Amino acid sequence: MVKNPVNNNELYFGKHSEIPMNEEQKAYMKMAVDLSRSGMESGKGGPFGCVIVKDGKVIGIGSNSVLETNDPTAHAEIVAIRDACRNLGHFQLDGCEVYTSCEPCPMCLGAIYWARPSKVFFANDKRDAAEAGFDDDFIYQELELPYEKRKIPFEQGMQDTAKEVFQEWILKEDKTLY
Repeated sequence: MVKNPVNNNELYFGKHSEIPMNEEQKAYMKMAVDLSRSGMESGKGGPFGCVIVKDGKVIGIGSNSVLETNDPTAHAEIVAIRDACRNLGHFQLDGCEVYTSCEPCPMCLGAIYWARPSKVFFANDKRDAAEAGFDDDFIYQELELPYEKRKIPFEQGMQDTAKEVFQEWILKEDKTLY
């Protein structure tokens, strides 16, 4: 174990078990890693890249663009999902594979599940990200806490009023489910 110099957490330092990838998959992953480097070097954001593929064709790409856009949600996976969905003309990634230079953070993981790709491949894992100063573990810990004990307090109000809109959605006959 080694200490992360950024936050002094103990981290595993070493190679993790990997599933073998075929040459085509390696090429897509290399594209994601190359995007992570080019985005970082150009000052767009952190060292993260993502490529989305459908039927052997790249349909979406993204690199972390948080600094360039001043948008904390502009992570590589989110940028790539937006690009892929725009190119497909659909809000889901059925039959797609996601290649990302790092295991997705909690926000990106949620977006991936909403987009519903067939599979996700990643290079670095969350421990590698933490070693580089991108430690998302606190978010997972926060989710387990009661609202009032979170670092950013959450307070619920007007649930009855908001629930009326959910009831309207439930009864809406022309809705598109997703």
